[in-house]
Amino acid sequence: MRRSLVPRSLVRSPWSWVPGHKSPVRGPSSWVPRHRSRVGGRWSSVPCQRSVASGPPPRVVGAVVGVAVLLCATAIWASATQGPKRIISLIPAVTEMLFAIGAGPQVVGVSSFDDYPAEVRNLERVGALLDPDLEKILALKPDLVVVYATQTDLRRQLERARVGTYSYQHAGLADITTTIRDLGARTGHTEEAGGVATAIEQRMRDLRRRTVGRPRPRTLLVIGREPLATRGVFASGGVGFLHDVLTAAGGDNIFADVKRQSVQASSELILARRPEVIIEVRAGEILEEHRRKEIESWQRLAALPAVQSGRVYFITDPRTVVPGPRVAKGAEIIARALHPEAFR
Repeated sequence: MRRSLVPRSLVRSPWSWVPGHKSPVRGPSSWVPRHRSRVGGRWSSVPCQRSVASGPPPRVVGAVVGVAVLLCATAIWASATQGPKRIISLIPAVTEMLFAIGAGPQVVGVSSFDDYPAEVRNLERVGALLDPDLEKILALKPDLVVVYATQTDLRRQLERARVGTYSYQHAGLADITTTIRDLGARTGHTEEAGGVATAIEQRMRDLRRRTVGRPRPRTLLVIGREPLATRGVFASGGVGFLHDVLTAAGGDNIFADVKRQSVQASSELILARRPEVIIEVRAGEILEEHRRKEIESWQRLAALPAVQSGRVYFITDPRTVVPGPRVAKGAEIIARALHPEAFR
């Protein structure tokens, strides 16, 4: 019997390597697996299919993984840049900001006190600072809820429900444009928000240039009191956006030394501070007859320089009291009362 030239180790195994082919696993090679079987008394080698369990080549696996990672990263980036799709705002000033920067179509719910812009009138009401309706909020399926920083319980409940929140802090004039830019970054409207904020800052600079160098009257800025009386007077203190607006408009706050956002001022305290101008600001409209009577009620403090000179103003315009994107116009309204000659 003729001795086989095939090594015994290969004969024992149904697998062998023969020249003339490239390996689908090891890359360029001179070997490929062949199945050996005995046919007619002779050994023949036949190429066989690769086992399914062997899996795809490593380079193919790496490419697939790389594409998957890239797609995931792209999806995350797109989600971050597009921002939330369903926003609820519990703060009227922030609602105005959202619509001003182009995020209005994303807003699905607002507070009980929102009335601007007109589009909010058709949106669901979900309560406000003291009475937020968590059930209504969650029913709207929001992915971002704007809350007051003091609403800690509501914020915790939303976080437990895995709903994103943005905490709003009522602060100074400069914080308005900061908040606008923050909201732009959070909602996917960075460029639009930057434009709105820059326009506000420019208008405030223009207003300061109009009033610079002019006498600055000592001013009492009233934000609330009992109707037709001089009791329960609340006025702007020496910090906060109202104080900043009054300063930019060319007035000196008589309570600038009181480092609070509001001061409850008695008649005696007002008489002691002797304001030269009294400006009352309100958000809602009133009848002209009622406005006249409110101004006349200050005659009870006839010793005040502001009353003696007839410089008592009752302004009903939400732009003067809402720290939102219309604040520059509100500041101009106050400046026109303080320095009418600067706008002639």
